[in-house]
Amino acid sequence: MSPGPVVTPIELSPGELAQVRFTADGLVAAIAQDRAGGQVLMLGWMNEATLRETLETGRMVYWSRSRQQRWAKGDTSGNRQWVREAFYDCDGDVLLFLVEQEGEGACHTGSFSCFYRRFGGDGPGATTATHEGHEPGFTDDQQ
Repeated sequence: MSPGPVVTPIELSPGELAQVRFTADGLVAAIAQDRAGGQVLMLGWMNEATLRETLETGRMVYWSRSRQQRWAKGDTSGNRQWVREAFYDCDGDVLLFLVEQEGEGACHTGSFSCFYRRFGGDGPGATTATHEGHEPGFTDDQQ
C-alpha cells in the first residue's frame, strides 16, 4: 500500500484572518487551482470555520450553500484536494488555493475542472478536450 499524500498545514495568523472579508452570509469565495498544471479546478465557498479547518488539516473543506453544511471535498468520491499553498487577494474577498487534486478531478460531472464549458465555442454547450466523453453525473461532493 502506498503512503497517503503529504499533508501541508498552513499557520494562520490573527492578522491574516482579519484581512479576509466575508460576505453578509459569513462566506468567502475560494478558488482551487491545480498546482501542477495551473488549471483552475473549481470555485467553492468557505466560512471562517472551514477556512481554519482547511489550513489546519491541509485538505480543502468548503461550506455548501445548498445544503448549509460543511463539505470536505472527496469524502464520498475520493477526489480529495490537498493544499500546497494559500493566498488571499488584494481586497481580501477571494481566496486562492494551489492544490494537489487526487482522483478523477474536481468536477461532479467527471471532468478534471469545473470550467470545461466555453463561451463562443462551436455552439451551445461547447466543451474543452478535458471534458469530452464524460456524461454528467452527480456525487455527494456536488455543491
